[in-house]
Amino acid sequence: MQKSPASWIGGLAISFAAILWGLDGVVLTPGLRPLDTGFVVMTLHLIPFALMNLFLYREYKVARTFTANQWINLFLVALFGGAAGTLFIVKALFLLEFKPLTVIVLLQKLQPIFAITLAAILLKEKINRRFIAWGSLALAAGYTLTFGLELPDFQTNGNTLKASGYAILAAAAFGSSTVFSKKAVGSMSFRTATFFRYGLTSVIMLTYVAINNTFTNISLVTPFQWGIFLIIAFTTGSGAIFLYYMGLIRVRAMVATMCELFFPISAVIFDYLINGAILTTMQWISAVVMVGAIIKLTISNNSSGS
Repeated sequence: MQKSPASWIGGLAISFAAILWGLDGVVLTPGLRPLDTGFVVMTLHLIPFALMNLFLYREYKVARTFTANQWINLFLVALFGGAAGTLFIVKALFLLEFKPLTVIVLLQKLQPIFAITLAAILLKEKINRRFIAWGSLALAAGYTLTFGLELPDFQTNGNTLKASGYAILAAAAFGSSTVFSKKAVGSMSFRTATFFRYGLTSVIMLTYVAINNTFTNISLVTPFQWGIFLIIAFTTGSGAIFLYYMGLIRVRAMVATMCELFFPISAVIFDYLINGAILTTMQWISAVVMVGAIIKLTISNNSSGS
């Protein structure tokens, strides 16, 4: 079946947003490592939301028309995609000081497994019978990507185990957010969805930071780090999310998850070009197998539902 121009535009928008996220993880966010994770995630959402209020304040009137289901979906997007997913992936990267960045980013992209499963439950998108086989292969490749063919050493690999766990939790959170985003964006403009995603995430993270009493981190932020926060706010943060939602209204949730694979692919390239990071032969094989399995399971399930 021939794809419509809108589908191609949507796919390109999501792909470019994913590339921006790859650049963020390698170039920008590492500069924020000395700060508390919760404070970082709160600030990364609060600054863009404050800026959005300058020119998107009319969106508050749109909120009056929201149904209970729309509010629930927006809250779930903010909770999983904005707060939890970002917390988990930033915790993973901070824990390992961004050194095996590529491994953590690749593990996080197991999210299509969670997205496709949830899409089948909530969006009634059909799961092809090959999903279990390809999903199992992707998970197995994710394991060898991290630990090779050996059992993990809980003493020497302690931080790696924790970081890998956070990365997989991030995959589950972002995968869930993709589905909830599809439900939310399907009934509103991408501009409205972005505005309220950032607004609700800011509220969630303000509560989180207040409970953990880490507001004092504001005195630790250097001028250079404030500059990083502002760059992210305009580019890899709200800018990428605008592109993502603009694309999401034009493609199915499963197609979106495949386009998002440009995130780990670009992260691998940027990590090599900027940090000189190189995967081992086993990690390259595992990465190729994992990405290939994710593409196959996404395509097969998308085809079965078309």
